[in-house]
Amino acid sequence: MNKIILAGLAAAGLLTACNQEKTTSTGTNEKLIPCGVGLDCTGTGKDMSALFASFWEKQSRLDPLSATAQGDNRFNDQLPNDQTRAFRDTLRATYTDYLFQVSKIDREKLSDSEKISYDIFTYDLKQRLAGLKFNTWMIPSNQFWGLPLTLPQYGSGEGAQPFKTVQDYDNWLGRVRGYPAWTDSAIANFRRGMAAGVVLPRALVVKMLPQLRGEDILVSDAAKSIYYQPIEKFPKDFSVADRKRLASTYQEVILKDIVPAYRRLADFLEKEYLPKSRPTSGIGTLPQGPEVYKYLAGYWTTTDQTPDQIYQTGLKEVARLRQEMEQVKAKVGFQGDLPAFFASLRKDPRLMPFKTVEEVLDFFRNTQKTIDPKLKKMFGRVPKTPFEIRRTEEFRQASASAEYMRGNPDGTRPGIFYVPIPDATKFNVTTGMESLFLHEAIPGHHYQISLQQENTSLPAFQRFSGYGAYDEGWALYCESLGPELGLYTDPYQRMGALNDEMLRAVRLVVDTGLHSRNMTREQAIDYMLANLPLDKPDATSAIERYMAIPGQALSYKIGALKIRELRARYEKQLGSKFSLSNFHDELLKDGAMPLAVLERKMDAWAARQ
Repeated sequence: MNKIILAGLAAAGLLTACNQEKTTSTGTNEKLIPCGVGLDCTGTGKDMSALFASFWEKQSRLDPLSATAQGDNRFNDQLPNDQTRAFRDTLRATYTDYLFQVSKIDREKLSDSEKISYDIFTYDLKQRLAGLKFNTWMIPSNQFWGLPLTLPQYGSGEGAQPFKTVQDYDNWLGRVRGYPAWTDSAIANFRRGMAAGVVLPRALVVKMLPQLRGEDILVSDAAKSIYYQPIEKFPKDFSVADRKRLASTYQEVILKDIVPAYRRLADFLEKEYLPKSRPTSGIGTLPQGPEVYKYLAGYWTTTDQTPDQIYQTGLKEVARLRQEMEQVKAKVGFQGDLPAFFASLRKDPRLMPFKTVEEVLDFFRNTQKTIDPKLKKMFGRVPKTPFEIRRTEEFRQASASAEYMRGNPDGTRPGIFYVPIPDATKFNVTTGMESLFLHEAIPGHHYQISLQQENTSLPAFQRFSGYGAYDEGWALYCESLGPELGLYTDPYQRMGALNDEMLRAVRLVVDTGLHSRNMTREQAIDYMLANLPLDKPDATSAIERYMAIPGQALSYKIGALKIRELRARYEKQLGSKFSLSNFHDELLKDGAMPLAVLERKMDAWAARQ
């Protein structure tokens, strides 16, 4: 999964107020220009571009972690506290102001591409404002995402935060010193949630504790901290004096700021919060719960489909995919029912042929080589951003899923396909290795995200935006391209692809079931085990993810179904004039967007053919 999508939800709580002067890395003093000051927002395209530029400058200043991830290093020394009421009030005022300003633009006078930008911008601001009405700030983090998990990725030296110059190292010190204040405010918000009955399920809190007390987090020797890793990888040109100063300061910050903050949060969660956590599984049981879930379902799918409609779609897709699984079972000659087939797939040693981590990674590298010649016929535009395949870092491997981390727009950091491989000898090919690569890597997230942020003709807010149904829908659609790309010739890889698609169909049932139909954690786990060849720990981890981030799991299948619907429509409508390469290029050209905006754009494209 693309983690930038999760940042999209965090963006409703990862922007902060910062109108004061800031000295940039170039030494100049810059002031944020509020919308409406020095801007004529009543015109058309030119004025709208100025409005978008103003908004993005403000957003970059207010959300410096995302700015860093996008290659804007001006704010690498900052970590705003997004846990305060003043912060949320600033968000509300900011979104309201920009929504008012963009409403003064005459949409009918805009070009087609400008109308797309206008529609995305307006939709996004309305969604953010709607989200601020709810009490979700009372749950600052969980076992799946949140600053305690994100910060080590930045501070390890292996993520988006650069550690190339002495200033880079000092910037990180400035940033990480903000973490204790964030922690204390997060604890206060957790307490507000306890008082209001807005708390996490007990099962999730239990999973958070070992994460916060990891052996590379709660250290007595600073050199064993994940936050010390950049010190062990000093660039060769650093002076002895700088090395000594930085090593000493990092040790002090780790032991006096970082470790105590993690310990405070872990102790609070164990001693105060865990006894008050809830036995229920879904968000629908909380105050505002049904309204929150309806909002989140719309947020992640970018549709107005109700949870019940999505649930019914899930049931239909599960039934369809079970029939296809039966066909594969018959093809390989398995005697027995589908549950027995699932059990055999989990245990058959022939399906776990790997002995080393490198062998697993080589499988994915060979998959890339297989599809590369055929990709040239499917895409007229390909990314310039480099691409790498890596094993997931050890500190987060136990609870991580395979994922894609975007590269820098200028190509200085590659897009990275991360694969967790705790034990190579247990890595099963029927997990859908080929389909996983198509989804997380090429042509899935790597093509879509890289092409989007490389397109400098788009407004910055559009270059770096993310919408679950579009991003994950595209990636799941890419899994369906396997046969056209020369993959899935092995029936077990085909079964792996069906498993992956079935997972997304099952998600429609269990996510809506958990959060709107009173399905319990245990019932959801059982439903998943009945339809997928998973062991219980994997099914449990998946269900607990859906409990932690309601609605996100809906985006994949809803988006993919829409893209498939559009492709089938235009193939029928255009006949011999239909070009798959042109279809893909147009689909990706303007970046991520809500599905309704995408459909209008693609219908106009088809009409022009």
